[in-house]
Amino acid sequence: MYGKVREHFAGKLAGIESAGLAKSERVIDTPQRARVEVAGGQVLNMCANNYLGLASHPDVVKAAHQGLDRWGYGLSSVRFICGTQGVHKELENRISAFLGTDDTILYGSCFDANGGLFETLLEEEDAVISDELNHASIIDGIRLAKCKRFRYRNGDMADLAAKLEEAKAAGARYMLIATDGVFSMDGYIAKLREICDLADQHGAMVMVDDSHAVGFVGANGRGTPEHCGVEGRIDLITGTMGKALGGASGGYTSGRKEMIAYLRQRSRPYLFSNSVAPPIVAATLKVLDLLTSSSDLRERLRENARFFREQMTALGYTILPGEHPIVPVMIGDAAVATKLANAMLAKGVYVIGFSFPVVPQGKARIRVQVSAAHSREDLEFAVKCFAEAKREVLSC
Repeated sequence: MYGKVREHFAGKLAGIESAGLAKSERVIDTPQRARVEVAGGQVLNMCANNYLGLASHPDVVKAAHQGLDRWGYGLSSVRFICGTQGVHKELENRISAFLGTDDTILYGSCFDANGGLFETLLEEEDAVISDELNHASIIDGIRLAKCKRFRYRNGDMADLAAKLEEAKAAGARYMLIATDGVFSMDGYIAKLREICDLADQHGAMVMVDDSHAVGFVGANGRGTPEHCGVEGRIDLITGTMGKALGGASGGYTSGRKEMIAYLRQRSRPYLFSNSVAPPIVAATLKVLDLLTSSSDLRERLRENARFFREQMTALGYTILPGEHPIVPVMIGDAAVATKLANAMLAKGVYVIGFSFPVVPQGKARIRVQVSAAHSREDLEFAVKCFAEAKREVLSC
C-alpha cells in the first residue's frame, strides 16, 4: 500500500520544490547568538526571535544550570499528578506580577496555550471573533472549539464591529475577540485600544497572543497592552518563553482568576502534557530579574530597529512600516525571495525567505529580525550585504 502513498507525497513534494516554496533547514553549530556557525562558516544571524539576546546570556545559562542541579532534568509527569514544583508556582506568580494579571498557567509552548484555550472556555452558544492574520496556533485552537466563529479583516475596526453585531444577532451568549499583539509576518502592532473600546461597547472579552512583544514592547517590556495603554482591560494574554524571554521553550496563559482556574481543570494540553522542564523555568525567572532591573536591552533593541529600518528604506527596499524589530523586506515572488536569502547567506548574513503558506501567495518576503545583541557594526554589515544582493538579484 505504501508504494502508492509514497508516490502521492513525492509528487506533492516535487510541486512544492518546483514552485520555489521548499523550506530547508540549516544546521547551526553554535549556541543561538548574534553570530553563529553555519556549514563551517560564521554568519550574522538576523532571523531569530532572540530579540533581547538572552538565549546565550551568561546569567540565564547559569540560572538554567542551577535549576538543573536544584530541581532536576524533568518531571516525567503532568502538573496535577506529580509534576508541580515550587519553581513552577514561583514563575506563574512572577509572570502574573510582571503582566499585572490575576493568575498564570504554564504550558509546554504557546501553541499549546492557544490550542487549549478556546475549546475549554467557549461553548456552542458562545462566539470567537478572530483577526484574519492571527498566528496558526490561534487558528488551530479555534478549529477545536464548538463555538460560533467569525473572522475580521486584519486591523479593520469597522469589520470587527460588524462581526460583533453578527455574533450578537446569531445569539452568542459570550463573545471573545482574539488577536495577535504583534502580527509576526508583518511586524504590525494590533490596535488594542480600539479593540478594547469595541469590546466594551458590545460586551465582549479580549484575548491577546503577545509572543512577539512580551519582554521588549512597552515602556517596561510588558507587551502590547502596556504599549497601547490598555493594561487591565485584556482578559487573557498568551505568550511564550521561546522568544524574548530566553528563547528556549514553554508558554503560558495569563489573565482573569476564574478562567485560569478553569483552564487548570479542563485544558487538555495542560492536563495531558509534561510539565515545563525545571531548567527552563529557573532560567525564565532570571530573565524576569534582568528585565525588571534594567531597561538597557530594550532601549538598545529599539535603537537597532530604528537604525536598520531607516537604512533599508534608504536602499530602496520596500519595508512594511512600523517600529517593531520584525522588519519585513517585501519581495513578492517566492523564488526571488529564496534566491535573495541564499545570496545573503553567501555574503555572511543569515536570513530566510518566507512564502506561501506562511504568508499569502504573491507576498513573499525576507523577514529580518533585529536583536539587542546586534552591534552597530553588525547592522551596517547587513545593510551593505543587502545593497550588494539587491544589485545582483533584484536588478536581473
